[in-house]
Amino acid sequence: MHHILCGLAANPALPSELLDRLISLADDDLADDLACRADLSRAQALALAERVEEGAVRLAYEGLLTAADIDPVARPDAALALLDRGAGRPEWAHLLAADPIHERREKLAACPGLPPDVVDTLAADPDVRVLAELALWTTAPDVTARLATHPHAEVRRAVAANEATPPATLAALLTGAGQPAARHCLVCDREEIPFVHDPQCSRPDCDLLLGASCDGSHESTVHHTREAALRNPATPVEAVVAFVDHPSTLLRWVLTTRQDLPRQAYARLAADPHPGIRRDIAENPALDEALIRAMADDHDPEVRRALAHHPRVPLDVLTRLAATAKVGATLVPRVAAASPAEIAHLARSPDPASRMLVAHRRDLPPGIRDRLADDPDAKVVKALAPHPGLTEAQLRTMVERHGVRVLAKVATNPDATPALLEELTRHEPPVRKAFREIARHRAAPAAALLACLKDGQAAPTAAAHPALPPRVITELLTATDWQVAEAAASNPSLPVAVMSDLAWHRV
Repeated sequence: MHHILCGLAANPALPSELLDRLISLADDDLADDLACRADLSRAQALALAERVEEGAVRLAYEGLLTAADIDPVARPDAALALLDRGAGRPEWAHLLAADPIHERREKLAACPGLPPDVVDTLAADPDVRVLAELALWTTAPDVTARLATHPHAEVRRAVAANEATPPATLAALLTGAGQPAARHCLVCDREEIPFVHDPQCSRPDCDLLLGASCDGSHESTVHHTREAALRNPATPVEAVVAFVDHPSTLLRWVLTTRQDLPRQAYARLAADPHPGIRRDIAENPALDEALIRAMADDHDPEVRRALAHHPRVPLDVLTRLAATAKVGATLVPRVAAASPAEIAHLARSPDPASRMLVAHRRDLPPGIRDRLADDPDAKVVKALAPHPGLTEAQLRTMVERHGVRVLAKVATNPDATPALLEELTRHEPPVRKAFREIARHRAAPAAALLACLKDGQAAPTAAAHPALPPRVITELLTATDWQVAEAAASNPSLPVAVMSDLAWHRV
């Protein structure tokens, strides 16, 4: 029955008095659903917060509770939520910095705008987890610089990921120059060294990362510290470029996201022996046209596919890539930014792969749209099928010519009529993906939704559709699939009398 109440809690048509009833029954799960309602009154929010602590936390994040509503001693987690939103009181931070539960001090360390003396208190915390959280989130450069020399390697790793860390400090963490050696890490804190964490570790209480290791040099944490510093945009580029040829594939890979490297560094990464590195560098917006053209002949199709999605790929390179790599069923950035002349050029191309590129746009001029609707290639028509403005006759013709290859995409068209959607559910052979699309279509009629209920994957979506007859929705409350039953309970067309019966008599 609990899933039915969760469905009711999400029902936008639930009357206020039944919302009060659900609040009086709320547990953690139900409170989470109730806290998300847009129509929750202040009185109801306060009642829900009083009943369930987790509900108070969610309500605080949703902005439905203020500092005046929270006693930080009785509701410390809700107080932390307000502090995390920047809506708490400074004195709460002083109180929570001394909380005996380390998880709360960790949460506090991640909150913005903490008073300086609270930051100092947390920076001296005996628990390394609290220190690492502070090192990761504080915006005080002097604090990160101080924590960068902490004897525990895990704290240094967190400092390396913080963009507020001074560039010189990040460079030192990356290279180790001038840094005192760390004396501890999470591995040697817990295990006798040398130790390498077994990737197949079955200990239920073990939370070490896969591959974590320590031989006294804290090597896995040092490696993660370098990785974090390389990802950090505040790390000076002159310290970063030395890692372009590093023997660690992971550290070279990290560099592919940076947009401040010299051209020669990008050229080296573009020729890296690892295809994953070449694939990711192919997506980097900093690549110039010469490198893009050079990479267009890469033997790996994933690299070429990534290059096709580059926003600055020349149009002639893109059309060549479209013919040799599976670009994907999506609008690529270069085509999204294409000029009217370029759009017309692509639409007239003798290559269907090029026509398919432009068919993914949803703002085509009517003449180009209609010409592509009659395209002989099913892939082009499939790409175009969701385009608004197509007539029912055009959509029917698409299905008649290309059948199952385009049917599911036709079902997504916003202008598909109820009659057409119903007809699509009767297509032989049936297309299961089409049922899922029809079930969420705003124009789907009851007859089409009844057909969708027979498909296991489409049924939960169909059960929540307001066009279902109230009688059917009520029957679905007893469905053997709990997801279908919960969706039916959330349906705004569920009769109010049935909602009341569920809330008051079937708990």
